[in-house]
Amino acid sequence: MEISAFLREKFPRLAVEDNFSFAAHTTIGCGGRAAAAAYPADEEETAALLALLAREKIPHVVLGLGANVLPADGPFEGVVVRLSRLSRLAEGDGLLFAGAGATGAALVAFACGRGIGGFEPFTGIPMSVGGGTAMNAGVRERHFSDAVLCVRAVANGKVRLFSARACRFAEKESIFLQGIAVTGVLMRAEPADPARIRRTLAEFSARRAALPKGRSMGCTFVNPPGRPAGALIEACGLKGYRIGGACVSEEHANFIINEGGTAEDVGRLADFVKEEVARKTGVVLREEIRRIGS
Repeated sequence: MEISAFLREKFPRLAVEDNFSFAAHTTIGCGGRAAAAAYPADEEETAALLALLAREKIPHVVLGLGANVLPADGPFEGVVVRLSRLSRLAEGDGLLFAGAGATGAALVAFACGRGIGGFEPFTGIPMSVGGGTAMNAGVRERHFSDAVLCVRAVANGKVRLFSARACRFAEKESIFLQGIAVTGVLMRAEPADPARIRRTLAEFSARRAALPKGRSMGCTFVNPPGRPAGALIEACGLKGYRIGGACVSEEHANFIINEGGTAEDVGRLADFVKEEVARKTGVVLREEIRRIGS
């Protein structure tokens, strides 16, 4: 039985998409297709779905807005789980709740519209709340870990509550990159002066606008201690270096731009950059991106 038919049999009300295109749903714009994508309606259906996929040993991956990921060119014989329907946003008593499927843009607009400060640094980051939490997304001044109080997530087929400490947040890292699916996040909601929020929002929006245009994964490598990854890559003379249809951005060397290339082109270029930086500087860069498939 095909995977999509199997899912529809087990979950008659589950929204299932056949022949899911990674190229159409990722910011890098390349990659193959998955047998099916599933869109659970709520936390309970998410837990039941992930438990079934694990029990049946069906390969699966949770995909948010598709930034910071590099899917392989070939077919993915499994299920892409998308939590876009878990998008509730609510606030009260100094707290803000965001479902994993809420976009970063929706989160920022919701917070700023209610006079809640601290979310302005996330403006313009292409992410879902679930993906942003898992990646501990953010900028130099502020990351998700600075706002998160606790996280609801599915681990081993069951919904669990993770304290901020249990999330094991680090630089572009958390426990949720180890096969644990975020379903919702409770954060601090601290009031701030609306005029200051508008100024700060404009500052971070301008900063994002200065980043390279084109299809990319965002930053390819995590900044090592002491020196930005982009500066190391540029010092190695790799700006503009190209493999196939993928090239290192001339504007910001930590961005790989897809100009009609394949996932193999992008992956080979990321590998080459890492090797060259290690050879010339002794610094081993850590990838910020997740690779999907073989």
